[in-house]
Amino acid sequence: MSILAPPNRLFETNVPVLVIGAGACGICAALTAKENGAEVLIVERDEKPTGSSTLSTCLIPAAGTKLQKAAGVSDTPEKFAADLIAKAKNKNDPRMALWIAQNSAATVDWLIDTVKLPLSLLTGFRYPGHSEYRMHGSPNRTGTELMAVLPEAAARAGIDIVTSATVTDLYADSKSGRVGGVRLTRPDGRTEDIGCQALVLACNGFGGNPEMVRQYIPEIADAIYFGHVGNKGDAVKWGTALGAAVADMGGYQGHGAVTHPHGTLIMWGVLTEGGFQVNIQGKRFSNEVRGYSEQAVEVIAQPERVAWEIWDEAAHKIATDFQDYRDGLEVGSIKRATTIEELARVIGCPTNELTKTFADIVAAHEGRQADAWGRDFANVEPLEPPYYAARVTGALFHTQGGLVVNEEARVLRGDGTALPNLFAGGGAARGLSGPSRWGYLSGNGLLTATVLGRLAGRAAARMVR
Repeated sequence: MSILAPPNRLFETNVPVLVIGAGACGICAALTAKENGAEVLIVERDEKPTGSSTLSTCLIPAAGTKLQKAAGVSDTPEKFAADLIAKAKNKNDPRMALWIAQNSAATVDWLIDTVKLPLSLLTGFRYPGHSEYRMHGSPNRTGTELMAVLPEAAARAGIDIVTSATVTDLYADSKSGRVGGVRLTRPDGRTEDIGCQALVLACNGFGGNPEMVRQYIPEIADAIYFGHVGNKGDAVKWGTALGAAVADMGGYQGHGAVTHPHGTLIMWGVLTEGGFQVNIQGKRFSNEVRGYSEQAVEVIAQPERVAWEIWDEAAHKIATDFQDYRDGLEVGSIKRATTIEELARVIGCPTNELTKTFADIVAAHEGRQADAWGRDFANVEPLEPPYYAARVTGALFHTQGGLVVNEEARVLRGDGTALPNLFAGGGAARGLSGPSRWGYLSGNGLLTATVLGRLAGRAAARMVR
């Protein structure tokens, strides 16, 4: 991946706005650019658009949407921004948190009304850190639904997606930072050059680059990577070569409930509804409901780098709305037990240890003792049989550090000035999670992908016009 000097000849193919990456960010950017009067082309390395968006649960938080208002939920961008800042312990960019929150409702409403993405408001439980019901999800809570609808919307809009085309180099003036085009490589080794007036980097982060992961987030380097292998950090490399600033490179979304070895995902609501995690000895080891991102490191620190997640029938009924959970039932990663003794046999832990764990939670719920890990059990009922359990490990989903952008998604230099015609969104841009795993608020990934995609597409169209 390199920066090439602009060629002396004209590009044989030119397009006003070029987007690298056909995930949620890239297609949102392209659709918006086209709506605003610019011709646009998307270049995608895969044979079929998938990326990290397909691996998501298609949950997008937003404040002030039509669905919230219809459900009687009173929410504001200011309240949402406060939650984003609080989750990141005041270590993220508060101005960015506010303008992302201010654009969230319009983005979700547009996805529903224009893109025809069937979203509904989740009101069964609140994800950790959200003070209101603001998570909007597809029917089966799966990214495959998202990535079925977005390419169809692009086709309706007459937007071409060039697939099986990996961008390997940018043509740019190293002094000014102005991008003139890209070189892409086909699977058979053939190369093509395409010129552009504005470039949107929507090629996600660096989770698929083990060297960069070990450099910036070594604590999760040995965990399972649950993201797209094509996330090689290209945007960061190109941007910094052109003088762009990066920030929060230690931020990422982890997840502490990926079934092992099956690789299915346990919906986090089973914990917020009273579930908990134990290690292979039957002992709890953390406050499980701080957030699924920070829990990843807690889990891989346990013996054999695994834990057992335990919940009951009430949580099970909520979780069956999620396709990932149903997949786990189908492949047998989720076990069922009618007694604590039977559950201990499933886990392979001492019955007396697991019995004590259950008793300690009941005591914390009743106020007879404080929870050893600082979790508040007062507002959830102790688990009742039958019990459900799954063997889980911690995983890295996607990185949250990246190129610094402004409220138009334009890439900024270290002095705060914008590069001439470069935009970034989604995992390619700095996110809202601050410098570490603990700053990730549920839904941040698709939030910044869709909102920054919209902002980039609108600004890029204005630039080329």
